[in-house]
Amino acid sequence: MSHAAADAHLLEPGAGVYHKKLGMWVFLASEVMFFTALIGSYIILRFGAAESWPVPSTVLNIPVTALNTFILICSSVSMVKAYAAAVEGDQKRLRLWLLVTVIGGATFVGVQVFEYTHLIHEHFLPSSGLFGSTFYTMTGFHGFHVSMGVICMTWVTIQAFRGRYTRENYHGVEVIGLYWHFVDLVWIILFTIVYLI
Repeated sequence: MSHAAADAHLLEPGAGVYHKKLGMWVFLASEVMFFTALIGSYIILRFGAAESWPVPSTVLNIPVTALNTFILICSSVSMVKAYAAAVEGDQKRLRLWLLVTVIGGATFVGVQVFEYTHLIHEHFLPSSGLFGSTFYTMTGFHGFHVSMGVICMTWVTIQAFRGRYTRENYHGVEVIGLYWHFVDLVWIILFTIVYLI
């Protein structure tokens, strides 16, 4: 039986994709709208108060966050490798790359907690003005999304160690991969707009 024939009963009529993938696309579409609203609000507030807005590099630790961004991008690469291993039915590499992705995501969240702790110690709070409130809102919501991704990725990794995913059934890996790439892309945009501009 071909791979396409095995998946035929899972496809959504008219869309040509299985239900879980279609559901993730719909969910990510709503997330695009959510983060677009946050980023759009930030841009409007930032340029509306340009004279009183602090230079981000005077408040934020750009080098640490740049390193953290690199870690998150690397975790996206490891997710691609995990998906490729799942498609090929390579259980050993699937487990390895999923573990690397989980560690990368957890490290990102850990560094963000460290950053928040340092900023709060320096008295940079959500109540510190428009920059503080928008900074914590956007990075906080993103950090929450990454944390949920790490939890879900951990579950997928546990399932991989139990042998759930095969060359014929790797949908769980693909669906979490879509989500993971989304949060990585959002962070690249946030890092550029909030930290660098």
